[in-house]
Amino acid sequence: MKQKYRKSLFIVTYAKTKKGIEYLILKRKLHWKGWEFPKGGRRFYETKKKSVKRELKEETGLCAVKIKRLGFSGKFKYDKEYPDRKGFKGQSYSLYSAEVRKGKIKLDEREHFDYQWLSFNKATQKLKWQNQKKCLKIVNTWLKKR
Repeated sequence: MKQKYRKSLFIVTYAKTKKGIEYLILKRKLHWKGWEFPKGGRRFYETKKKSVKRELKEETGLCAVKIKRLGFSGKFKYDKEYPDRKGFKGQSYSLYSAEVRKGKIKLDEREHFDYQWLSFNKATQKLKWQNQKKCLKIVNTWLKKR
């Protein structure tokens, strides 16, 4: 059987605060451990924007105020085969930003066990993967230009 890439979305989530832009990162526990931003698979019957809204709500309990597709995409291979990802060798992703209002975070406890709101520099230091750091930088650069 030919393995393929699971279609997903990276959602760099931010809030405008008195201290400036703060980014939400989540501490992952499913498949690997480390910090990331919300992300998830796209269901075949959903638009990408609906997938972003659903994934953000499922993983954080927050609703997006603004969603922006940033015209960046990529893919990565999994480090091993996961039982809940049979037939997939990795993920392809499209980059989105989601502005939210800081509020009560309700984590999906199957996937994450902690969260932090951080500045760009601190979030960059915490993120584990280079592709995530690149996505964060793209969103941060776009926000600075606005």
